[in-house]
Amino acid sequence: MSAGNQTRTNAKPQIHTGNIPKITPHLWFDKEAKEAAKFYTSIFPNSKITNMTTIRDTPSGDCDIVSFELSGQPFMAISAGPLFKFNESISFMVSCDTQEEIDYYWEKLSAVPEAEQCGWLKDKYGLSWQIVPAVMDEIMKDKDEKKIARVTEAFLKMKKFDIAELKKAYSGAGKR
Repeated sequence: MSAGNQTRTNAKPQIHTGNIPKITPHLWFDKEAKEAAKFYTSIFPNSKITNMTTIRDTPSGDCDIVSFELSGQPFMAISAGPLFKFNESISFMVSCDTQEEIDYYWEKLSAVPEAEQCGWLKDKYGLSWQIVPAVMDEIMKDKDEKKIARVTEAFLKMKKFDIAELKKAYSGAGKR
């Protein structure tokens, strides 16, 4: 069979049973992979660096590869030169139970005030984060379009989410 005439099979993927997670976010940094992993693991509970390796003589020079966990979620990072930059098309969502938790992550992560909008922020490495109240998941599942419209109107004006204001908009309090 030629490469241009491939046929699909009905083969199902094998069940993944190895120690490496099926999907792991992998972040490309210029030179800051180790520094970033240390920074992120200092912020999130249940976080740790699990491995650091340097590979030598690559097209990018020596590259640090760091494996780490944030709140139990595995990540990898590489320092492989300035070829690729982060942008807002990829972000990590942090679900927060309280306003204090939102405030904590916002203070620790936000480094670009002009990038702050609707719960989104950008950190000192250019990585985008969404710091979101956990209650938003239930709010956005409500079938009442008026409630959703009020909440949307409220959060579009916010940089950092304010749980009390979102709940007030949801309930219709303050509307005449």
